[in-house]
Amino acid sequence: MTEYSTLVVEQDGPILWVRINRPEAMNAYTATMGAELAAAFDHADGEDSIRVVILSALGRVFCAGADVSAGAGAFDTESGEGAKNFGGRSEGRNANFIAAIMNCRKPSIVAFNGSAAGVGLTLTLPCDIRIAADNAKFGCVFTRRGLVPEAGSAWFLPQIVGLSQALKWCLTGALVPASEALEKGLLTETCPAEHLDVRARELAMEIANNTSPVAIALTRRLLWKYATDANPSGALSVDALLNIELGKGGDVHEGVSAFLEKRAPVFPNKVSSDMPATPWWPKDPTAQQ
Repeated sequence: MTEYSTLVVEQDGPILWVRINRPEAMNAYTATMGAELAAAFDHADGEDSIRVVILSALGRVFCAGADVSAGAGAFDTESGEGAKNFGGRSEGRNANFIAAIMNCRKPSIVAFNGSAAGVGLTLTLPCDIRIAADNAKFGCVFTRRGLVPEAGSAWFLPQIVGLSQALKWCLTGALVPASEALEKGLLTETCPAEHLDVRARELAMEIANNTSPVAIALTRRLLWKYATDANPSGALSVDALLNIELGKGGDVHEGVSAFLEKRAPVFPNKVSSDMPATPWWPKDPTAQQ
């Protein structure tokens, strides 16, 4: 496995824990962290024994945003420190890990152990489920730094919380409590901080113990791809065809048998070798067809 300097990456049975590990810097984001996040999700994608990724952090903060320790030039990629910390404009500093999370065929759960601001929040938006400690706060603070929302968040955030709420959070740049983030749909649930890891693991194991890896990979992509369409015709054009193909395979036979026999399923198919052909999906799910 890749060696990481800004993350702690550990496999716990079917779960890959990915923990941001710069607590001395409030887990501030750097280009190295982005590259390591991409590597961790790529690893999860290619390893059949990993069923779910949990993204969290060490310390009292999830991620305070971009590393601005260099001062006013922290974002200047031409004459300031930005080139060292974030890469030049041609490198597309967010494209790598956003694409890796979106392309990963394993579901991901974010467990916010503390507050998240700026890219510390937006890097989690391509993930599937977000839970948080009930004392966490969240901020889309870009306009307060003279920037615009990044990491594709101008697309992701309105899909998750709606355009009106996304506009409010981005235009004010204000920090909001976990209770508001839960109410508006950014989070699916909150819990006391001391119970967060246990709850995240419970959710991950519910997926790992009860669902087909292939069906999970396909379902995740179906929802991300078609949920924003103006009508259901796109989904209708493929979901029946997929189920006809899946219905011939071992996972459906096992799922139905386990249900009828009142036992836990043991799905035989693997994401690495048994995915049905899907020529109607681009390799990059954010690309235009």
